[in-house]
Amino acid sequence: MAPPPSNGSESHGLHSARVSDSGSANDQLSHPERNEGPSATSDTCAFTRTPPSPALLESAWSKLPPEYRIPDQAPSLEEANAYCERLARSHYENFSVATWFLPERLRPHFHSVYAYCRISDDLGDEVGDAQQSLALLDLWESELNATYASVGRDPDIHEFPPDTNVDIEKGTDWFCSDVPTGPAGPRHPVFVALSRTICACDIPKQPFVDLLRAFRQDQTVKRYDTFDQLREYCRYSADPVGRLVLYICGYREDYRQELSDNTCTALQLANFWQDVSVDYGKGRIYLPRESMSRFGVTEDQIGARRFTSEFRELMRFEVNRAREWFERGLPLAKEVDRELAVDIELFSRGGLEILNAIEHQDFDVLRSRPAISKLRKLSLVARAALRRLVA
Repeated sequence: MAPPPSNGSESHGLHSARVSDSGSANDQLSHPERNEGPSATSDTCAFTRTPPSPALLESAWSKLPPEYRIPDQAPSLEEANAYCERLARSHYENFSVATWFLPERLRPHFHSVYAYCRISDDLGDEVGDAQQSLALLDLWESELNATYASVGRDPDIHEFPPDTNVDIEKGTDWFCSDVPTGPAGPRHPVFVALSRTICACDIPKQPFVDLLRAFRQDQTVKRYDTFDQLREYCRYSADPVGRLVLYICGYREDYRQELSDNTCTALQLANFWQDVSVDYGKGRIYLPRESMSRFGVTEDQIGARRFTSEFRELMRFEVNRAREWFERGLPLAKEVDRELAVDIELFSRGGLEILNAIEHQDFDVLRSRPAISKLRKLSLVARAALRRLVA
């Protein structure tokens, strides 16, 4: 179970307070939103996002890979599935490794969810301009809305019609056999593929929307005063991915989702503590201000990459807190089938290895980014494979 890709963390396999559940991108652009500014608790003011100009959108798309653009015509389902698989395998080696342990019939669904997370993250993180990122995220959500409309689901109810028979084992049924595209549905290959996944696995819209909230929040919120605020952010940036994985595998129970949330939050925290300097270069500090104040660490110190005993103790505290979140999520592996259990263990152990790497370099993440060695990665994969064979 893992958050979406963020900052190249080794632990992630698929990477944000709740946005509108329905309505087109243009509807949302005309509604005032709250600009939370640089801190999650800073004074805020409402503003209205006007529809973006073609020039702004063209400038935004030009900063991303050409294949990310929304085409004029939708591809076939076969072409869309190939697009998602290619994106998943070319962008994230650990994701490909993880899917070795999953049933082959589920892999296209994991590819489509990964592709959604990957491009969503890049729209928010790789454009370098908040206004342009927000405009692209609105367009992306309009494709999501079109997708749910095309499979006949009410975005406010999040349920199939009562007479729909969704067969997780077969992965598809008559209701999924003819998902409309073009004017009546999505055009981007990710959403063409995702429409089949949503239908076959009966996935509600909210996890996808929650992720978009996180990526929008990243455009305006650069600091977190308390850990509770950071945890709330993780509810949208990380936890939805684990829930999507559970839906794909046929698990819908609240208690499993809560255990998954613990693991995904832990993975997100491990990524944050691994990438303190990387995130600072993007204008973000995820270390809670209350923790920094408690240990006597300043933003200037992080910016100057000045490692001190105070920073060491701050990181020791946060690493231990992340380990506690991993411990809370570990029981999930006993509540799912063998294939998914192996996947959960692989990512959990990978996240814990990142925390070990931070500790092994004396918690100095300012001057050197901690990483897991290739030998250790191979060891984790081998261990997971062995567990599958003997289980």
